[in-house]
Amino acid sequence: QVQLVESGGGLVQAGGSLRLSCAASGRFFSSYAMGWFRQAPGKEREFVAGITWSGRGTAYADSVKGRFTISRDNAKSTVYLQMNSLKPEDTAVYYCAAGAGRNITTVQRTPAYWGQGTQVTVSS
Repeated sequence: QVQLVESGGGLVQAGGSLRLSCAASGRFFSSYAMGWFRQAPGKEREFVAGITWSGRGTAYADSVKGRFTISRDNAKSTVYLQMNSLKPEDTAVYYCAAGAGRNITTVQRTPAYWGQGTQVTVSS
């Protein structure tokens, strides 16, 4: 069982930055690929970024490439999402997720665990 707790959301002006953190409990954090998803009002939840168990591989949605960076610290059982050059369309609830295995596809397609979400609001 893995429990995920996000933090770092808030209100920021367009062009600003935020860093989200996701702290995981459980002994096998380093065995899971991790990812971030988001859900805007009236829209479906969408994949934002993913990272392999080792941190060597990453993947991003086209809408955030070049602006967002996912990283992880296995010693701290934490995954991060650095968000730069934020736009109003990035406004959403951001969710941390853990995959059922080590590859990004395991979190991108069928996340096994979810956090409770953290609100990110970007004002224009």
